[in-house]
Amino acid sequence: MLVMGILNVTPDSFSDGGEFETRETAVAHGLAMLAEGADIIDIGGESTRPGAQRITEEEELARVIPVIKELAEHGAVISIDTMRSGVARAAVAAGATYINDVSGGLADAQMHHVAAELGSSYILMHWRGHSIDMNSKAIYGDVVEEVKTELIEQVNKALAAGVAKEKLILDPGIGF
Repeated sequence: MLVMGILNVTPDSFSDGGEFETRETAVAHGLAMLAEGADIIDIGGESTRPGAQRITEEEELARVIPVIKELAEHGAVISIDTMRSGVARAAVAAGATYINDVSGGLADAQMHHVAAELGSSYILMHWRGHSIDMNSKAIYGDVVEEVKTELIEQVNKALAAGVAKEKLILDPGIGF
């Protein structure tokens, strides 16, 4: 079993209240999680809390890339939590091993192709919409069946794009 430490480099994170929004505080927290036994550090630069507004790709890159580079230099295994293929590509170039796409490929049509091209492990999450309106889309008749069906649809798209089956990790997600 692997332990993943979550590191949100955002001012408005739902889980840590923006405690680690600077490079220095983020790196220090990442190193502390490694010392406490985390195997993977999942770094996110865009808040996915309900109601959150999207930021630009440039802002997301500015938040995560310096932290990824520094933690990778310390030997950390990094997961980039992003819905953008451009951020995923830059993060892998900076030292990330995993792409953790909370949209499962729905937010960026190129994500599956980029994950396949890079050969990265790809965490594909169930998702129905961006944070701003996610709660209104989380209405289910049969939550287990619908999440399963929607995940399988995205898995098939990822496989068709060339993501290797052994590189896929499924997450039932935040959208249910």
